[in-house]
Amino acid sequence: MARKKIARRGKHAPAGKVASNTIYQFKITLIGSKPPIWRRIEVEDGPLDNLHGHIQRAMGWTNSHLHQFDIGGEQYGEPELLDDGFGGSECHDSLETTIGEIVPKNGKPFRFKYEYDFGDGWEHEILFEGCCDREANARYPRCVEGKRACPPEDVGGLWGYQDFLEALADPKSPQRAEMLEWVGGEFDPEAFDPAAATKAMQRATPN
Repeated sequence: MARKKIARRGKHAPAGKVASNTIYQFKITLIGSKPPIWRRIEVEDGPLDNLHGHIQRAMGWTNSHLHQFDIGGEQYGEPELLDDGFGGSECHDSLETTIGEIVPKNGKPFRFKYEYDFGDGWEHEILFEGCCDREANARYPRCVEGKRACPPEDVGGLWGYQDFLEALADPKSPQRAEMLEWVGGEFDPEAFDPAAATKAMQRATPN
């Protein structure tokens, strides 16, 4: 699918005010993945916690670990979960901060980070590509395109994922059978279906 042309928000609503028909488009790329693992999604305005849920389902993660956004050097997430136990968390509440509040009012592209699973350290670049009008009869959120499968949970980050792929590619590897059993069968690193990702995004209501 060709990249969709994005209309800037300034054509739809005054700066600082988001029209109810405004849809945000983001490209999500797993930092360090080669070849890149990425998704392009379209979502309505709402809390950053909703965006967290959209990213999880579009990528293929299972929301089994902690996460946080890094936006302009400031952290956003759920303070109660990210608290270090000593009241030292300086995290902004992602339940109280909306997408419309963090993207540029002029609709220009804007990058920030999303980290998932602090142990494996999955870092994602989130690129805000712009806004467009809601399409008639369309359902949101949706994934319009992307490439490659999401790594398995708890595989050990990018280094562990590379070892995982090398074991699967080697029929003589003693770890191959164990790895296949671990993921529940065959694993195709090139497989990705935007329609299936969209169904997953629309099936669940973000927390």
